[in-house]
Amino acid sequence: MKYLALIYAERDASPTYGSDAWGPFMAGYEKASKTYEEDGVFVSGEGLQDADTATSVRIRNGETIITDGPFAETKEELGGFYLLDCKDLDEAIKYAKMIPSAEHGTVEIRPVMVFDQ
Repeated sequence: MKYLALIYAERDASPTYGSDAWGPFMAGYEKASKTYEEDGVFVSGEGLQDADTATSVRIRNGETIITDGPFAETKEELGGFYLLDCKDLDEAIKYAKMIPSAEHGTVEIRPVMVFDQ
């Protein structure tokens, strides 16, 4: 079953690009990604630009409403994701615990719906 691991953190919680802590932080992501690939669970994954670059689209009563920014205002922002193919939720949790941002943010695991054709 596929699970989406959504990576959330407050904007200033992660090390800043170029800081002394940045290299070790990103090394944690490289280690997790390598493990996912070696274990055959990696499907895809990407980091996202800051939430202030987001554009939200809503349609209400037939009218399209475009707004700058994320859908919801929260302290934690969606910063990236991994799509993993795991045997069950326990295995997905095992891999989510490897994501460095789990130490200061939140990793939300959501099963991907399967639609029979």
